Amino acid sequence: MTYRISYIDTSLAGEQAPAAESRTEDYTSEAAALARARELLDRVDCQGVSVSDGVGEPVGGICLQLKLGFKGE
Repeated sequence: MTYRISYIDTSLAGEQAPAAESRTEDYTSEAAALARARELLDRVDCQGVSVSDGVGEPVGGICLQLKLGFKGE
């Protein structure tokens, strides 16, 4: 199954580019997609990170938070 990550890249926003750019990346495994999503969440120049499965349904909720390494307080 293919997984797609969508996010807003603000790294070039400013003088070089007038606005943030929407980007997508495709991955062949859930593990690879989640690892990349975690990397993007750690960057300060990426916003609105979302992960969807092969049929376009968003992967989300508590399961996604746990898979990305978020833990309850």
